[in-house]
Amino acid sequence: MTVREIVEIGHPVLADRAREVDVGAIASAEVQGWIDDLIDTMRAANGAGIAANQIGIPYRLFTVEVSGGNPRYPYKPPIPLTVLINPVIEFLSDATFVNYEGCLSVPNMRGEVVRHLEISVSGHDRDGAHRSFDVRGYSAATFQHENDHLDGVLFPHRVEDPQSFCSWSAFTQFRQAAFVERVQGLVTHWGA
Repeated sequence: MTVREIVEIGHPVLADRAREVDVGAIASAEVQGWIDDLIDTMRAANGAGIAANQIGIPYRLFTVEVSGGNPRYPYKPPIPLTVLINPVIEFLSDATFVNYEGCLSVPNMRGEVVRHLEISVSGHDRDGAHRSFDVRGYSAATFQHENDHLDGVLFPHRVEDPQSFCSWSAFTQFRQAAFVERVQGLVTHWGA
């Protein structure tokens, strides 16, 4: 297990569509090592999720986890550790919300991105079992953000209003309170 360097926006591995993982190789030491490194790197950086290409691995897998007390995202509802290999996301409705996103590969920046509120997620877990589950509410954005990485899309590519871009400190000082109020409304309504 290793904490790896997180590559930043502009690195070619972040711009390309990641390759499918051979399902027969999920149990291999190589793929299991990738998963361990993703988890270690995500936790060390206080991320809510991380995609494999963010640590230079050009394959379709990501991890998501939100636990209480995350200093980067104290307002996010908890999400248990989830590993998804070759994930697929489908929108269950047209309902959307405006999320203020950040990214470990886009340090010190935030911006508004429209995300769907109801999604279906499927893929393989680290044991090779196929999983399928629905995510509703604010937490749905986290899964969409990580899945975008696997298609070479970073959150700045989805920002519609360039005036919403700000530094992390400006977000905290001037925009976080209003955003957290919106998030709390979503969590109250959707439970996540």
